[in-house]
Amino acid sequence: MSTIEIKSLHPTKDIVKFLKFAWKIYKGDPNWVPPLMMDKKKLLNKDKNPFFKTSQMEMFMAYKDGEPVGRIAAIKNDIHNEVHKENIGFFGFFESINDQEVANTLLDKAKEWLKSKGVDAMRGPANPSSNDEFGMLLEGFDEPPRLMMTYNPKYYLELMENYGLKKVKDLLAYSLDNKKLLQSEKIIRVADIARRRSKVEIKQINLKKFKSELEKVKYVYNQAWAPNWGFIPMTDEEIDNLAKELKPLIEESLVVFAEVEGKVVAFALVMLDYNILFKDFNGKLFPFNVIKLFTQRKKIKWARVLTLGIIPEYQKRGIDALLYYEITKRAEKLGIMNGEASWILEDNEMMTRGAEAMNGEVYKKYRVYEIGI
Repeated sequence: MSTIEIKSLHPTKDIVKFLKFAWKIYKGDPNWVPPLMMDKKKLLNKDKNPFFKTSQMEMFMAYKDGEPVGRIAAIKNDIHNEVHKENIGFFGFFESINDQEVANTLLDKAKEWLKSKGVDAMRGPANPSSNDEFGMLLEGFDEPPRLMMTYNPKYYLELMENYGLKKVKDLLAYSLDNKKLLQSEKIIRVADIARRRSKVEIKQINLKKFKSELEKVKYVYNQAWAPNWGFIPMTDEEIDNLAKELKPLIEESLVVFAEVEGKVVAFALVMLDYNILFKDFNGKLFPFNVIKLFTQRKKIKWARVLTLGIIPEYQKRGIDALLYYEITKRAEKLGIMNGEASWILEDNEMMTRGAEAMNGEVYKKYRVYEIGI
């Protein structure tokens, strides 16, 4: 009988080995989008990702008969526990062959490491936090993921449940059709009311003043999402780092602020779905694929609403409807006819009602699991 060996990986030297294992799992899968190695190496590098200034992570690889058969990371996020008054750890970056024993051994190792850190439950997958790729694909395996959303084989769900992990929360992705949204009388009416009654002005980001524009994002971000389950406030350094990564891909007209009497009260970040291009890059951006980001942009017909937040005192005034309406009109001018609003908590009534008012349909679901330690 073959034995499974688990090895702890070096935090920097083994990052490529850890990441490259995914190619073994998804070989031949038409819906998998290979991650850009350059970006993922930065994400996992404890010297380059400011996330690790307040968090700890250990990477593990499973071997069977000398061959790699799985990987996992165990993560202790101190800010999460401080904000939510919890004592939990996370697992993330899970990949495994279809073998329950391998999956069990990996999850056991993550639990063992987290137990040594004094936590009493394990939640995930978080790659490495809810501010990154979060949750496991539960429904919607028939097409590739949108930008910065997760994807996994369907058998992972069985591996999780057989191990004893239980659902703690489902996350929703809504498919939006420009024509349907712009035909929604409710959205048009509410958007018009918000514009007139609250005197809301919509202004797009000015990338030439990127540093000062980023201060507006910070102002809204940690206020608007604070009440949400699983929300982890980002430090200024983390927001700066993320913005630096996204800036080359930003379409200015799709990143907008809502202002009332000159005060920023809401922010929406919409990104073109570059996954349609990344799919053929095989994880490599340089030297030639970077040119395709600009020469082949017209191939992109989808966009993803990554964030749309309104500071609490301006919520329930229809500003969300106005933002969605404005974004849709702007996307239409770019030839973008479909969008994804994701991820949205299954019990976030304000956001789910808004998505449904736009004639949006849930077309993908993601699950976050948890187990006691």
